Amino acid sequence: MRFSSLFFCFTALACGLRSAHAGEVNVAVAANFTAPMQKIAQAFEKETGHKALLSFGSTGNFYAQIRHGAPFHVLLAADDATPSQLEKEGLGLAGSRFTYAVGKLVLWSKQAGVVDAQGQILRSGKIQRLAVANPKLAPYGAAAVETMTQLGVLQALQPKWVQGDNIAQTYQFVATENAPLGFVALSQVMVDGKLVAGSAWTVPAHLHAPIRQDALLLRPGKDNPAALALLQFLRSEPARATIRSFGYDL
Repeated sequence: MRFSSLFFCFTALACGLRSAHAGEVNVAVAANFTAPMQKIAQAFEKETGHKALLSFGSTGNFYAQIRHGAPFHVLLAADDATPSQLEKEGLGLAGSRFTYAVGKLVLWSKQAGVVDAQGQILRSGKIQRLAVANPKLAPYGAAAVETMTQLGVLQALQPKWVQGDNIAQTYQFVATENAPLGFVALSQVMVDGKLVAGSAWTVPAHLHAPIRQDALLLRPGKDNPAALALLQFLRSEPARATIRSFGYDL
C-alpha cells in the first residue's frame, strides 16, 4: 500500500538529515524479525540519531495490547491482516501501511540429516515431537498448520505438537532440542544466505498463503518524527539489503 503524499512529506523531513532533536520510537516487532530488526535499528540510529526501542513478541499478542492502549508507535507485524484490521479500527494511520518483508516457513532441526530436502519426514511416522507456534497468535504457526493440512498430515502430527506462544519460543524448543524439529521462520536459521546449523526444508510457497509482513504507523506515533523516520528507513536500500540477507523476499 502506498503512503499518502502527506505521509511522504513528513517522512522526508524526518529522515533527510541527522536530526538535531533525536527522538525515540517504541516498536512492536514480530518475533521472526528479531535479528534483522536489531541490525536495522543500529543502522537507523547511526544514520538519523533517533533510537528505536524494540519489543518482540507474537503479532496476536501485540494486537491485543495495542487495542488496550499499549504505547507503541510502530507495528512490524508477521502478517498483513493484523495491520489492516488496526487501520480499519482507527488505531493506525490510514495510508501508512506497507509490506516490509515476505517471510518464508522452514522445517528445521538442529541436527544434520534429520530433515530431508523434500520434507518427507513429515510423512514418515517417526516424529515424536514437533515444535509449532500457536496458530491463533503467530502467522508462522498458521502457515505451518496450512502446510500440514495441504500435505494431509495434520491429524497424525497434531498430537505431537510442542506449541510455542510465538515463533521465537518455537525456535528455542528446536534449538535446545526439546523438540527434534519444528516449523520456524527461515530468518531464524539463515544468515547471509547460509543455514546456520542442522538440516532444513524450506516449505514451498504454494503450500500456504503468502506471509506478507506489514508495517503500520500507530496512532500514538502520528506526530513522532522518529516513528516517521523509521518507517522511511525500512524502505531504504541498506535496510532492504539486511532484510534480504535473512532470507526474506521483498
